[in-house]
Amino acid sequence: MNATRRWVLTAAGLAALTGLPARPAAAQELYGPKAAGASKGGTLTFGSLVEPPALDPYHQGADARIRFTVLIYQGLFYEAASGEAMPLLAQGYTVSPDGLVYTVTLRSGVKFHTGQAMTAKDVAYSYNYLRDPKNGSPGAGDLTLVTAIDAVDDTTVRFTLSKPNAALPMTLGNKYGGVVPAGYFDAPDAKQALNQKSVGTGPFKLAEFKPNSHLALVRNEHYWEQDAPYLDRINILFVPNSASLIVALRNKRVDLALLTRPQDIQQVEKAPGLALERWPSLNQKALDLGSELAPLGDVRVRQAVALSLDREEIMRAAVGGYGKVLGTMVPAMQERWGAPLDSLPNQKPDIEKAKALLAAAGHGNGLSLTLTTINGYDWMDPAAVTMKQQLARAGIDLAIRRIDLGVWIKNFQSKQMGLTFNDWATQPDPHLLFYRHFHKTPEGADFRNWANAEASALLDRGLSETDAAKRKEDYVQFQKVLAETVPTVMLFSADHVSVRSEAVQNYQQHPTGWFYGLARAYLKK
Repeated sequence: MNATRRWVLTAAGLAALTGLPARPAAAQELYGPKAAGASKGGTLTFGSLVEPPALDPYHQGADARIRFTVLIYQGLFYEAASGEAMPLLAQGYTVSPDGLVYTVTLRSGVKFHTGQAMTAKDVAYSYNYLRDPKNGSPGAGDLTLVTAIDAVDDTTVRFTLSKPNAALPMTLGNKYGGVVPAGYFDAPDAKQALNQKSVGTGPFKLAEFKPNSHLALVRNEHYWEQDAPYLDRINILFVPNSASLIVALRNKRVDLALLTRPQDIQQVEKAPGLALERWPSLNQKALDLGSELAPLGDVRVRQAVALSLDREEIMRAAVGGYGKVLGTMVPAMQERWGAPLDSLPNQKPDIEKAKALLAAAGHGNGLSLTLTTINGYDWMDPAAVTMKQQLARAGIDLAIRRIDLGVWIKNFQSKQMGLTFNDWATQPDPHLLFYRHFHKTPEGADFRNWANAEASALLDRGLSETDAAKRKEDYVQFQKVLAETVPTVMLFSADHVSVRSEAVQNYQQHPTGWFYGLARAYLKK
């Protein structure tokens, strides 16, 4: 209840700062609050500036994919905004006294989009495929402590671990994977086929995906939850730029969208027939510093970059006042898991110290770096210009290059990130925020080539610890190492600002930025 109440207070406080209406938080429910007397049917058009590179939930790591596929594929648990892992395809579970065996009872009556019934065999197959590193899923690292997954009978699955994992239920959620029919990936074209036909258990199934145009989802007639979802169809229209999105909202070609630029929010704030709402976020906008790039392999250079940045100024340039400057934790988890901000180094601008660090690293005459930004992420352009001006004060000349998301993902997966902006959401648990990204290989992916043994040991301790207070201390110590050695700079968290036509009812934006709320939205008739 306290966690839920904090969301209420956060939403109300944010709204008070901007004049936008605050949405009250309902009691935690799957996908958001159910609606009494909701109208059934109809087609909702959703406008999106970002397009998923593919719809494969196992092998495609882009957040742009996750936002939509959470409506198509389901895991055993749901990531409630309160920080709880709520049973989704699971009905419940028990844990052995030593914390090494999780026995999960499955929900009855679940069918795949193909119409066949889901059994424990399908669940075991799906998670075994996900955790096998040979299959190339970016989510495999989240399950490294799982040694076996077995179907006990048709309705029971047993997970056996090598060490206790306090985050396991949240890990068995919806970001990567999802339960699919056993043997699905045996077909040679299985991965590509997921762009034409879905095989999940979610409230919507794939009707059509046309890159550079649209994604269409239709109601799953086999869905296990009675009377859900309310909509018959969702058309996701990929819009080339913010100006086009604003026109589409005003002309009623788009019923619902998220806005990221303050000037766009101001344009539609008082537009007739449109309603704006502001929501808390688990998202972070970050600057990643890949140590594979020679200058960034020196911790003094990374520290100098961090000390050159005024995060408040960058946030104002990027999203106006619609966000919160970060330390080492997303704001929705700061109270529960975050290190005290005044205990973290390298958080405030100190140009003289930055210059001294660069000189000590052999760059007394200056340094040139290239910042990578991603097409379609509108906040990155003004943020990059502001960052260029800030770094110049310390003697760092910054070039800016823009690339498509698909290219950026390839660089990310191959650990050739260099200096780049990043934009990603987490599930509400620190293990899922930190471990895969920052733990050294082979247990983690270590995308930034940080290879920090002390940090990795702290992440291992935090994962295995079952006492909440001790677990927090492990993560606080990790955050101090993160802030001191700077493999990344968490810049700010942008609030989610949704705009909808007045016909759209009961939409609630999940703090991850994923569009769970479309499973509860309906159109007023």
